[in-house]
Amino acid sequence: MSTDLTYADATEIAELIRTRQASSAEVVQAHLDRIEAVDPKTNAVVTLADGALDAARAADEELAAGAEVGPLHGVPFTVKDSFDTAGVPTQRGSPIFAGRIPDADATSVARMKGAGAILLAKTNLPEFSYWIESDNLLTGRTNNPWDLDRSSGGSSGGESAAIAAGMSPLGLGSDLSISLRGPAADTGIAALKATHGRVPMTGIWPREPRLDWHAGPMARTIRDIALAYSLLAGPDGADGFADVPREFDAGLGASPDRPVRVGWLVDSGLGPVDAEVAATVQAAADALRGAGVRVEAVSVPALERDNPLEIFTRQHVMQMKPPVREVTAGHEDQMFTYSKTLLASPDTSVADYVQAEEGIERLRDGFTEYFQQYDLLLLPVTTIPAHAHGLTKFTLDGQTVDAFHVSKTTVPFNLTGLPALSMRFGTTRDAIPIGVQLVANWHAESTILHIASLLETLSPVRDQHPALPLRH
Repeated sequence: MSTDLTYADATEIAELIRTRQASSAEVVQAHLDRIEAVDPKTNAVVTLADGALDAARAADEELAAGAEVGPLHGVPFTVKDSFDTAGVPTQRGSPIFAGRIPDADATSVARMKGAGAILLAKTNLPEFSYWIESDNLLTGRTNNPWDLDRSSGGSSGGESAAIAAGMSPLGLGSDLSISLRGPAADTGIAALKATHGRVPMTGIWPREPRLDWHAGPMARTIRDIALAYSLLAGPDGADGFADVPREFDAGLGASPDRPVRVGWLVDSGLGPVDAEVAATVQAAADALRGAGVRVEAVSVPALERDNPLEIFTRQHVMQMKPPVREVTAGHEDQMFTYSKTLLASPDTSVADYVQAEEGIERLRDGFTEYFQQYDLLLLPVTTIPAHAHGLTKFTLDGQTVDAFHVSKTTVPFNLTGLPALSMRFGTTRDAIPIGVQLVANWHAESTILHIASLLETLSPVRDQHPALPLRH
């Protein structure tokens, strides 16, 4: 039973608990046992939440007493260690914040608990959520459960590894440039970066700036992503970007009032892309076409005119240096590699910053034009599959690029705030997951989830999980 429970999705677990086929206490214990068995190799979990079993027993008692329960009643969930969790340490991957215990939950954590979910654990990340691999001086490096010698991504890499390895059915991560979608692709799960502002960032560091930051759900199934998103979305009266009404229709299985129009690409300004990644995107396009969806190869001129990675670099250096400098002042000996690199980088001039903002506006205009003709864009999540730990450069099609090139396919949608989802659709020759990315117009998450749900049924790798024992 415990093996079945650890790879059941949150929707199924909730139904099992509601119908008394399993108790919340059994479910939570199964996941705690899984963490004990698997996490010594992955190092995905950094803190267990005290009282999870007690909360599960209380949930079972409420159900037995006939109480009205939420859609995730008794279901465990995990949270990236950048989200504030009341009474449970939130250490942000830094010795500077070791032992820090918040008084209140982040809005997204509170909403999960309000739906009946039980906080199980906090998961690993790079220092301050600031890199493409989850490693730091406080809690160390997370390993990919598919191959321990590879990265599980960043910055939500602990969360992605925990979910992929059956330690959690559902979790919360955040995304500045790649940090939900990249880790999901690296470990073969799904993640949604919704339209900027749809999920409040309240209770997640940094408070400012948060122009490019997003919070969102991570899970093994699209229906879990849709359920969690329906609970997370909407204003909270504190985050000024979160101003869209909370009502939401996931649209799973819905019949659109006209054929959905999907464009797909693997180039068009993206730079070099791994051949197996490109082939997986084309396979997803072919599968959708075979299912009756209108699909065609496209280009996006806006991506060819302005380099999103260069824009992001100019913009985020100016935005992120002040908060990082503030929290590390006097603690320079406790800083990890990438914070040091950020603070040592040249300041962005005002002129360059203005040019970056103008580039973002051109990108927004370009995607506005694209979504007049198409409902969805299908493209790679990352330019390469999960890579070896500590990679600083790699070569594709004879071009040597730095490690951050892996995010060339995700950064545009942080800059523009467009919703984007990552899901698995393929496998490398080395048995490593490959993901595809679905992007829709602003606030059109239901379109993404509708097509993602269809694509999930067509997937050649559905219900595949990392082999145990975990391999080097």
